[in-house]
Amino acid sequence: MFTLISLPYAPEALEPVISRETIGYHHGKHLQTYVDNLNKLIAGTGFESMPLEEIVRKAQGGIFNNAGQILNHNLYFTQFMPMKSEEMALDGLEITKAIARDFGSLETFMAEFEQKGVTLFGSGWVWLSADKDGKLVITQEPNAGNPLTKGLKPLLTMDVWEHAYYIDYRNRRARASA
Repeated sequence: MFTLISLPYAPEALEPVISRETIGYHHGKHLQTYVDNLNKLIAGTGFESMPLEEIVRKAQGGIFNNAGQILNHNLYFTQFMPMKSEEMALDGLEITKAIARDFGSLETFMAEFEQKGVTLFGSGWVWLSADKDGKLVITQEPNAGNPLTKGLKPLLTMDVWEHAYYIDYRNRRARASA
């Protein structure tokens, strides 16, 4: 039985970038629905005792969609932390070094990541992942897609489903990703 993850921060901690209201709907309503749906779909099946990652690798249809959305949202919500200051110190972090190695600079990576979010048709996710050799790649995954299904290790994600930004940014997806 899967359960809704607890947020590692207060619902208002990400303001003004992501509002308490958006967190409430996105986490408390949308993610809870995926959890409830998946639990109903896997009851009495071979998926019932599998870890979420394995379900995502093996399932199709409704089970895949709900499991994928839970996994994606769990990674999404746990990647954030409230800002302690206007500037976050990224110098010296291993991920920053890898981004510079594979994209040339943090700015280049950010521009490409944002562009992938703005240009993803419909709903889905943009991911920063590592391949088997540790090289970083950006992928666009429609709907409940996850880079695990391509043998990649997900590191960072951007949710481009409307429920992730619509309350705070309305139909301005580009503004939400900036």
